[in-house]
Amino acid sequence: MNNLYLGIDLGGTTVKFGVVDNTGNIKEQWNIPTNIEDHGSHILPDMINSIKNRLPKYKEQGDQILGIGMGTPGSVDPYKGTVTGAYNLNWTEEQLLKEEFETNFKIPFFIENDANVAALGERWVGAGENENDVVFVTIGTGIGGGIIANGKLVRGVAGSGGEIGHIVVKPDGDACTCGSRGCLETIASASGIAKVGKVIAKKHLDSELYKASKEDNFDAKIVFDLAKSGDQAAIEAVEDVTYYLAWGLGQVADILNPQYIVIGGGVSAAGNFLLDYINNFFPNFVFPNVKKSTSLRLAQLGNDAGILGAASLVRENLKEL
Repeated sequence: MNNLYLGIDLGGTTVKFGVVDNTGNIKEQWNIPTNIEDHGSHILPDMINSIKNRLPKYKEQGDQILGIGMGTPGSVDPYKGTVTGAYNLNWTEEQLLKEEFETNFKIPFFIENDANVAALGERWVGAGENENDVVFVTIGTGIGGGIIANGKLVRGVAGSGGEIGHIVVKPDGDACTCGSRGCLETIASASGIAKVGKVIAKKHLDSELYKASKEDNFDAKIVFDLAKSGDQAAIEAVEDVTYYLAWGLGQVADILNPQYIVIGGGVSAAGNFLLDYINNFFPNFVFPNVKKSTSLRLAQLGNDAGILGAASLVRENLKEL
Protein backbone atom coordinates (compact mmCIF):
# COMPACT_ATOMS: atom_id res chain seq x y z
CA MET A 1 0.00 0.00 0.00
CA ASN A 2 1.30 3.47 -0.94
CA ASN A 3 0.72 6.49 1.26
CA LEU A 4 -0.08 9.45 -0.97
CA TYR A 5 -0.97 13.15 -0.73
CA LEU A 6 -3.34 15.18 -2.88
CA GLY A 7 -2.06 18.64 -3.82
CA ILE A 8 -4.27 21.38 -5.28
CA ASP A 9 -2.99 24.55 -6.97
CA LEU A 10 -5.95 26.91 -7.24
CA GLY A 11 -5.50 29.66 -9.83
CA GLY A 12 -7.70 32.25 -11.46
CA THR A 13 -8.11 30.31 -14.71
CA THR A 14 -7.21 26.70 -13.85
CA VAL A 15 -7.31 24.39 -10.84
CA LYS A 16 -4.44 21.89 -10.95
CA PHE A 17 -4.55 18.63 -9.00
CA GLY A 18 -1.81 16.09 -8.34
CA VAL A 19 -1.49 12.83 -6.42
CA VAL A 20 2.02 12.78 -4.95
CA ASP A 21 4.01 10.10 -3.14
CA ASN A 22 6.29 10.55 -0.15
CA THR A 23 9.36 11.16 -2.29
CA GLY A 24 7.78 13.95 -4.34
CA ASN A 25 6.87 11.95 -7.44
CA ILE A 26 3.62 13.02 -9.06
CA LYS A 27 1.68 9.82 -9.72
CA GLU A 28 -1.16 11.52 -11.58
CA GLN A 29 -2.17 15.07 -12.35
CA TRP A 30 -5.15 16.74 -13.97
CA ASN A 31 -6.85 20.11 -14.10
CA ILE A 32 -10.23 21.74 -14.47
CA PRO A 33 -11.22 25.30 -15.46
CA THR A 34 -11.79 27.74 -12.60
CA ASN A 35 -15.39 28.86 -12.94
CA ILE A 36 -15.44 32.27 -11.23
CA GLU A 37 -19.04 33.08 -12.23
CA ASP A 38 -21.74 33.73 -9.61
CA HIS A 39 -19.25 35.12 -7.06
CA GLY A 40 -17.04 32.06 -7.41
CA SER A 41 -19.74 29.82 -5.95
CA HIS A 42 -18.96 26.99 -8.41
CA ILE A 43 -15.26 26.68 -7.56
CA LEU A 44 -15.54 24.64 -4.38
CA PRO A 45 -18.19 22.15 -5.60
CA ASP A 46 -16.29 21.74 -8.89
CA MET A 47 -13.11 20.84 -7.00
CA ILE A 48 -14.87 18.40 -4.70
CA ASN A 49 -16.65 16.67 -7.58
CA SER A 50 -13.45 16.38 -9.58
CA ILE A 51 -11.66 14.72 -6.65
CA LYS A 52 -14.60 12.38 -6.00
CA ASN A 53 -14.29 11.14 -9.57
CA ARG A 54 -10.60 10.27 -9.09
CA LEU A 55 -10.19 8.93 -5.56
CA PRO A 56 -12.00 5.57 -5.92
CA LYS A 57 -9.23 4.36 -8.23
CA TYR A 58 -6.67 4.71 -5.45
CA LYS A 59 -8.82 2.91 -2.91
CA GLU A 60 -9.26 0.04 -5.37
CA GLN A 61 -5.48 -0.17 -5.74
CA GLY A 62 -5.09 -0.33 -1.96
CA ASP A 63 -3.43 3.09 -1.77
CA GLN A 64 -4.22 5.61 0.93
CA ILE A 65 -4.46 9.35 0.41
CA LEU A 66 -3.47 10.76 3.80
CA GLY A 67 -4.58 14.34 3.30
CA ILE A 68 -5.31 17.24 0.96
CA GLY A 69 -3.22 20.40 0.63
CA MET A 70 -4.07 23.54 -1.28
CA GLY A 71 -2.35 26.74 -2.40
CA THR A 72 -4.69 29.64 -3.11
CA PRO A 73 -4.69 33.37 -3.82
CA GLY A 74 -6.19 35.66 -1.22
CA SER A 75 -5.82 36.10 2.53
CA VAL A 76 -5.50 32.67 4.12
CA ASP A 77 -6.11 31.65 7.71
CA PRO A 78 -4.24 28.32 7.77
CA TYR A 79 -5.57 27.44 11.23
CA LYS A 80 -9.25 27.95 10.41
CA GLY A 81 -8.69 26.75 6.84
CA THR A 82 -10.42 29.76 5.30
CA VAL A 83 -9.78 32.23 2.49
CA THR A 84 -11.02 35.79 2.09
CA GLY A 85 -10.34 38.49 -0.46
CA ALA A 86 -9.33 36.26 -3.38
CA TYR A 87 -10.64 38.82 -5.83
CA ASN A 88 -9.38 37.10 -8.98
CA LEU A 89 -11.64 34.19 -7.97
CA ASN A 90 -14.57 36.51 -7.17
CA TRP A 91 -14.34 35.33 -3.56
CA THR A 92 -15.14 38.42 -1.53
CA GLU A 93 -16.71 36.55 1.39
CA GLU A 94 -14.93 34.08 3.67
CA GLN A 95 -14.69 30.59 2.16
CA LEU A 96 -14.85 27.66 4.62
CA LEU A 97 -12.60 25.35 2.63
CA LYS A 98 -11.26 23.14 5.43
CA GLU A 99 -14.74 22.48 6.75
CA GLU A 100 -16.10 21.51 3.32
CA PHE A 101 -13.17 19.29 2.29
CA GLU A 102 -12.96 17.44 5.59
CA THR A 103 -16.72 16.90 5.66
CA ASN A 104 -16.63 15.41 2.16
CA PHE A 105 -13.45 13.33 2.36
CA LYS A 106 -12.88 12.57 6.07
CA ILE A 107 -9.15 13.23 5.77
CA PRO A 108 -7.09 16.24 6.96
CA PHE A 109 -7.06 19.38 4.83
CA PHE A 110 -4.37 22.09 4.94
CA ILE A 111 -4.22 25.40 3.11
CA GLU A 112 -1.69 28.19 2.55
CA ASN A 113 -1.13 31.24 0.38
CA ASP A 114 -0.03 30.18 -3.11
CA ALA A 115 3.42 31.82 -2.87
CA ASN A 116 4.09 29.97 0.40
CA VAL A 117 3.00 26.72 -1.18
CA ALA A 118 5.28 27.22 -4.19
CA ALA A 119 8.11 27.89 -1.73
CA LEU A 120 7.40 24.57 -0.01
CA GLY A 121 7.49 22.76 -3.35
CA GLU A 122 10.82 24.26 -4.42
CA ARG A 123 12.24 23.60 -0.98
CA TRP A 124 11.15 19.94 -0.92
CA VAL A 125 12.06 18.59 -4.36
CA GLY A 126 13.28 21.63 -6.31
CA ALA A 127 16.17 24.06 -6.11
CA GLY A 128 15.96 24.24 -2.30
CA GLU A 129 17.32 20.68 -1.93
CA ASN A 130 15.17 20.19 1.21
CA GLU A 131 17.32 22.60 3.21
CA ASN A 132 15.79 24.12 6.35
CA ASP A 133 16.38 27.75 5.33
CA VAL A 134 15.13 28.66 1.86
CA VAL A 135 13.51 31.79 0.43
CA PHE A 136 11.42 31.57 -2.72
CA VAL A 137 10.82 34.70 -4.81
CA THR A 138 8.37 34.63 -7.67
CA ILE A 139 8.74 37.38 -10.27
CA GLY A 140 5.78 37.72 -12.57
CA THR A 141 2.99 40.28 -12.85
CA GLY A 142 3.95 41.16 -9.29
CA ILE A 143 6.66 39.92 -6.94
CA GLY A 144 5.72 37.48 -4.21
CA GLY A 145 7.69 35.42 -1.77
CA GLY A 146 7.69 32.51 0.62
CA ILE A 147 10.12 32.15 3.50
CA ILE A 148 11.10 28.90 5.17
CA ALA A 149 13.27 29.33 8.26
CA ASN A 150 14.36 26.42 10.48
CA GLY A 151 12.11 24.22 8.34
CA LYS A 152 8.97 26.29 9.07
CA LEU A 153 7.02 28.76 6.98
CA VAL A 154 7.32 32.34 8.18
CA ARG A 155 3.79 33.76 8.06
CA GLY A 156 4.10 36.81 10.30
CA VAL A 157 1.56 38.03 12.83
CA ALA A 158 -0.98 39.00 10.15
CA GLY A 159 -0.03 36.56 7.39
CA SER A 160 2.12 39.07 5.50
CA GLY A 161 5.50 37.43 6.04
CA GLY A 162 7.30 37.14 2.70
CA GLU A 163 6.01 40.31 1.00
CA ILE A 164 9.37 40.68 -0.71
CA GLY A 165 7.88 42.65 -3.60
CA HIS A 166 7.07 45.48 -1.19
CA ILE A 167 10.57 46.07 0.11
CA VAL A 168 11.19 49.73 -0.73
CA VAL A 169 14.35 50.06 -2.81
CA LYS A 170 13.71 53.49 -4.33
CA PRO A 171 11.86 55.79 -1.90
CA ASP A 172 11.33 58.46 -4.57
CA GLY A 173 10.21 55.88 -7.13
CA ASP A 174 6.88 55.09 -8.75
CA ALA A 175 3.70 54.61 -6.76
CA CYS A 176 2.91 50.99 -5.93
CA THR A 177 -0.53 49.37 -5.72
CA CYS A 178 0.11 48.85 -1.98
CA GLY A 179 0.23 52.64 -1.37
CA SER A 180 4.00 52.98 -0.94
CA ARG A 181 6.50 54.31 -3.46
CA GLY A 182 9.49 52.57 -5.00
CA CYS A 183 8.64 49.03 -3.97
CA LEU A 184 10.75 46.35 -5.63
CA GLU A 185 7.64 45.24 -7.51
CA THR A 186 7.39 48.61 -9.30
CA ILE A 187 10.82 48.07 -10.87
CA ALA A 188 11.53 44.35 -11.16
CA SER A 189 8.14 42.73 -11.81
CA ALA A 190 7.27 41.93 -15.43
CA SER A 191 5.29 45.18 -15.76
CA GLY A 192 8.00 47.10 -13.91
CA ILE A 193 10.69 45.81 -16.28
CA ALA A 194 8.65 46.88 -19.31
CA LYS A 195 8.20 50.32 -17.75
CA VAL A 196 11.95 50.65 -17.06
CA GLY A 197 12.60 49.51 -20.63
CA LYS A 198 10.39 52.26 -22.04
CA VAL A 199 12.04 54.95 -19.92
CA ILE A 200 15.55 53.93 -20.98
CA ALA A 201 14.49 53.45 -24.61
CA LYS A 202 13.62 57.17 -24.82
CA LYS A 203 17.29 57.97 -24.13
CA HIS A 204 18.41 55.75 -27.03
CA LEU A 205 16.25 56.64 -30.03
CA ASP A 206 18.39 54.65 -32.46
CA SER A 207 18.19 51.42 -30.43
CA GLU A 208 16.25 48.25 -31.10
CA LEU A 209 14.76 48.71 -27.63
CA TYR A 210 13.25 52.05 -28.68
CA LYS A 211 11.70 50.50 -31.80
CA ALA A 212 10.28 47.60 -29.79
CA SER A 213 8.96 49.89 -27.06
CA LYS A 214 6.57 51.46 -29.57
CA GLU A 215 4.80 48.15 -30.17
CA ASP A 216 1.70 47.08 -28.24
CA ASN A 217 3.22 43.72 -27.31
CA PHE A 218 6.30 45.25 -25.61
CA ASP A 219 7.06 43.32 -22.42
CA ALA A 220 9.80 42.10 -20.07
CA LYS A 221 10.68 39.16 -22.32
CA ILE A 222 11.46 41.51 -25.20
CA VAL A 223 13.74 43.58 -22.95
CA PHE A 224 15.71 40.47 -21.97
CA ASP A 225 15.77 39.05 -25.51
CA LEU A 226 17.18 42.31 -26.88
CA ALA A 227 19.75 42.47 -24.09
CA LYS A 228 20.83 38.91 -24.92
CA SER A 229 21.24 39.96 -28.56
CA GLY A 230 23.56 42.79 -27.50
CA ASP A 231 21.32 45.86 -27.74
CA GLN A 232 23.04 48.37 -25.44
CA ALA A 233 19.85 50.15 -24.39
CA ALA A 234 18.25 46.84 -23.39
CA ILE A 235 21.41 45.89 -21.49
CA GLU A 236 21.16 49.19 -19.61
CA ALA A 237 17.54 48.38 -18.70
CA VAL A 238 18.49 44.91 -17.48
CA GLU A 239 21.32 46.36 -15.42
CA ASP A 240 18.96 48.88 -13.85
CA VAL A 241 16.35 46.26 -12.99
CA THR A 242 18.80 43.68 -11.64
CA TYR A 243 20.63 46.30 -9.56
CA TYR A 244 17.45 46.94 -7.59
CA LEU A 245 16.53 43.28 -7.57
CA ALA A 246 19.92 42.44 -6.05
CA TRP A 247 19.43 45.25 -3.54
CA GLY A 248 16.07 43.85 -2.40
CA LEU A 249 17.31 40.26 -2.27
CA GLY A 250 20.38 41.43 -0.39
CA GLN A 251 18.16 42.81 2.36
CA VAL A 252 16.34 39.48 2.55
CA ALA A 253 19.65 37.63 2.66
CA ASP A 254 21.08 39.81 5.44
CA ILE A 255 18.00 39.35 7.63
CA LEU A 256 17.48 35.60 7.10
CA ASN A 257 20.81 34.21 5.80
CA PRO A 258 19.08 31.33 3.99
CA GLN A 259 20.98 28.56 2.26
CA TYR A 260 19.29 29.47 -1.02
CA ILE A 261 17.20 32.25 -2.47
CA VAL A 262 15.26 30.57 -5.27
CA ILE A 263 13.99 32.78 -8.10
CA GLY A 264 10.90 31.65 -10.01
CA GLY A 265 7.93 33.11 -11.88
CA GLY A 266 7.62 34.14 -15.51
CA VAL A 267 10.60 36.53 -15.50
CA SER A 268 12.89 33.71 -14.33
CA ALA A 269 12.50 32.25 -17.85
CA ALA A 270 15.35 34.62 -18.74
CA GLY A 271 17.44 31.94 -17.02
CA ASN A 272 21.13 32.24 -16.24
CA PHE A 273 21.30 35.53 -18.12
CA LEU A 274 19.07 37.05 -15.41
CA LEU A 275 20.86 35.21 -12.61
CA ASP A 276 24.31 36.32 -13.77
CA TYR A 277 23.28 39.97 -13.77
CA ILE A 278 21.77 39.72 -10.28
CA ASN A 279 24.91 37.96 -9.05
CA ASN A 280 27.04 40.82 -10.42
CA PHE A 281 25.37 43.20 -7.95
CA PHE A 282 24.29 40.92 -5.09
CA PRO A 283 27.68 40.76 -3.27
CA ASN A 284 27.65 44.57 -2.95
CA PHE A 285 24.53 44.47 -0.77
CA VAL A 286 25.24 41.69 1.72
CA PHE A 287 27.23 41.11 4.89
CA PRO A 288 30.53 39.26 4.20
CA ASN A 289 29.47 36.03 5.91
CA VAL A 290 26.14 36.07 4.06
CA LYS A 291 28.04 36.55 0.81
CA LYS A 292 29.86 33.28 1.48
CA SER A 293 26.88 31.23 2.70
CA THR A 294 23.73 32.36 0.83
CA SER A 295 23.44 31.65 -2.89
CA LEU A 296 20.89 32.50 -5.57
CA ARG A 297 19.31 29.80 -7.70
CA LEU A 298 16.71 29.49 -10.43
CA ALA A 299 13.53 27.59 -9.62
CA GLN A 300 13.32 24.08 -11.07
CA LEU A 301 9.71 22.92 -10.75
CA GLY A 302 7.89 25.32 -13.08
CA ASN A 303 4.14 24.77 -13.10
CA ASP A 304 4.43 21.76 -10.76
CA ALA A 305 5.65 23.84 -7.80
CA GLY A 306 2.11 24.51 -6.55
CA ILE A 307 0.99 20.86 -6.64
CA LEU A 308 4.19 19.60 -5.01
CA GLY A 309 4.14 22.36 -2.42
CA ALA A 310 0.54 21.59 -1.52
CA ALA A 311 1.48 17.91 -1.09
CA SER A 312 4.45 18.97 1.03
CA LEU A 313 2.07 21.03 3.18
CA VAL A 314 0.18 17.84 4.04
CA ARG A 315 3.38 15.89 4.58
CA GLU A 316 4.89 18.46 6.97
CA ASN A 317 1.68 19.00 8.94
CA LEU A 318 1.05 15.27 9.38
CA LYS A 319 4.60 14.88 10.72
CA GLU A 320 3.75 17.41 13.45
CA LEU A 321 0.46 15.72 14.24
